[in-house]
Amino acid sequence: MSHYDLIIIGSGPSGRSAAIQAGKLKRRVLVIDRKDRLGGVSVHTGTIPSKTLRETVLNLSGWRERSFYGRSYRVKDDIDAGDLKSRLHMTLDYEVDVLEHQFNRNHVDTLNGLARFVSPTEIEVATEAGEVTKVSGDKFLIATGTKTYRPDNIPFNGTTIVDSDEFLELAQIPRSLIVVGAGVIGVEYATMFSALDVRVTLIEPRDSFLDFIDRRLIEEFTHQIRENGVDLRLGSAIEKVEDGATHVEVSLANGRHVRSEMLLFAAGRMGATDKLNVDAAGLETDHRGRLEVDRKTYQTNVPHIYATGDVIGHPSLASTSLQQGRVAACHALDTPTLSESPWFPYGIYSVPEISTCGMSEEEMQERGIPYEVGIARFRETSRGHIMGLEHGMLKMLFSLKTRRVLGVQIVGEGATELIHIAQAVLNLKGTVDYFVQNTFNYPTLAEAYKIAGLDAFNRMPIPEEYKVKREDKPKKAKK
Repeated sequence: MSHYDLIIIGSGPSGRSAAIQAGKLKRRVLVIDRKDRLGGVSVHTGTIPSKTLRETVLNLSGWRERSFYGRSYRVKDDIDAGDLKSRLHMTLDYEVDVLEHQFNRNHVDTLNGLARFVSPTEIEVATEAGEVTKVSGDKFLIATGTKTYRPDNIPFNGTTIVDSDEFLELAQIPRSLIVVGAGVIGVEYATMFSALDVRVTLIEPRDSFLDFIDRRLIEEFTHQIRENGVDLRLGSAIEKVEDGATHVEVSLANGRHVRSEMLLFAAGRMGATDKLNVDAAGLETDHRGRLEVDRKTYQTNVPHIYATGDVIGHPSLASTSLQQGRVAACHALDTPTLSESPWFPYGIYSVPEISTCGMSEEEMQERGIPYEVGIARFRETSRGHIMGLEHGMLKMLFSLKTRRVLGVQIVGEGATELIHIAQAVLNLKGTVDYFVQNTFNYPTLAEAYKIAGLDAFNRMPIPEEYKVKREDKPKKAKK
């Protein structure tokens, strides 16, 4: 039986970063993945595929140029599923190739098969060929991610009623689409296919969606997606879904009905731990199959077993998972390392994009922090005019007491790239003065930071050192 310093189950973002970190520390490390190709959900059905699909849709549909050339403008008139998949497969092949090269370069061993604990220090790996391999380790990292939630009342058939994994294999682009669940995945796919002029109905049982995002930003986003053709149905619980062979019929609790060619169910995900036999390792999961960890070290209640990535829940981002894997590997292998930054960006790759960093206006109100708001519209920037942007907004929140920037929210083209300026200033404890003092390239969308900074600066109290001091003139003596 082979023995390793660190055994990692799962090769997604956190698993790969942990493996490479352990390899660089010259430890013996093994990565186990149930698929025959490395990369996990992130590479094969999640982050990379959906973002590649989005870029393909925006390029082929001519979406970015329509404000200049009209709504009927197309780069390619007849876009089919094959057009979407060709770029997708090229990107995935490249991602897998890079990952395999990184593992080889850092002497990381890999094993394909389904892993299950047989004791706190031993794992059995069953391959598709029926062979069983047993391995042992000093430390373990569970990075199995999540799987789609498939409730019994939804008649999935793999063609017209699908989950988010099956959706990527669509044989043809539907003329109409129902998306159930206005979470990140549902919103991304709904707005993406709306850009292809597919008639999209987005159903969310709750009265609100994306509740972790600033409400004013969501109001702006909601207005834009409705203008783009998304029929958003909030507070609409699903009562029944019927498979009509050529169509899907959805009955809502409020008495309304929706019909479309395809239904995508994207309401929630579950921790992929059901096959791990975690009981044998002394671990417990919550009702959604997730593991609880110490958020500084990523240790579970069993000290030599760690967990990172989506399997531990919030924030469930590929970016934060990469950081978590590195930190967990260093702690497991007794190597001091830099801690994670408290401010990290959220990115939602919808059409339009949303990205935030720091606090929302609602959070600042709850904490009782006196604040000022600065807002810039992309149409106010010269670059916005050049790009033909009719929408897009950058919002910044500043403390009136310290003048520090405490939150930035962006909706619009390039939001997920622009947010990193805010992230840097937040982490370096910068103030509104930074945006007023510094010069931004002109013309750029980043100039919106200057506009929003000045918008807030002009309403904030003037610092004592900048107040104009007027000396009282001596009064003339009366004659």
